[in-house]
Amino acid sequence: MGRRQQVLDSAGSALQSLGIKAVGFVGDVRKQEDVKRVVESTFKHFGRLDILVNAAAGNFLVPAEDLSTNGFKTVMDIDSVGTFTMCYEALKYLKTGGPGRGSSSGGTILNISATLHYTASCVTRNLALEWGTDYGIRVNEIAPCPISGTPGMSKLAPDEIDNKAREYMPLYKLGDKWDIAMAALYLACDSG
Repeated sequence: MGRRQQVLDSAGSALQSLGIKAVGFVGDVRKQEDVKRVVESTFKHFGRLDILVNAAAGNFLVPAEDLSTNGFKTVMDIDSVGTFTMCYEALKYLKTGGPGRGSSSGGTILNISATLHYTASCVTRNLALEWGTDYGIRVNEIAPCPISGTPGMSKLAPDEIDNKAREYMPLYKLGDKWDIAMAALYLACDSG
């Protein structure tokens, strides 16, 4: 799900070229009716819903004193409310099981949050405790730092950040999209 059809089509084509069944639905996580429609459409298309990955993010690269209250509300609506709304609407489908798991186990929720880590962590922890206990749904989070090769990184000071990463990061480099994808894949599979 995303707001731009062209981006969805491009991602879908890339996945399909690898033999992965994929379909993209236009929607906005800030609109519950969009979320409900997309989750239901996904279930109808595939006949099941095993894994929900929440990765929608909004941010304004400005100091807090320059961020309007409307801008802050937009970020909260996308990152926090949108994440919860996706989880809420997917719950009834995730209760019925995940890939390779017994019917008594639920699916998997993976929240990827590059902003508002604390809020995302609280939502993730709460859902993991409640839905993990009640329905066997695994709920995890990935909270990356700046990731090289992303639009957000290009708006920052990439060379300066990359140089600092070489000094302070354990692997002496910034993470990249592949790192996040592999972490998500691991957490979504039965081994995770």
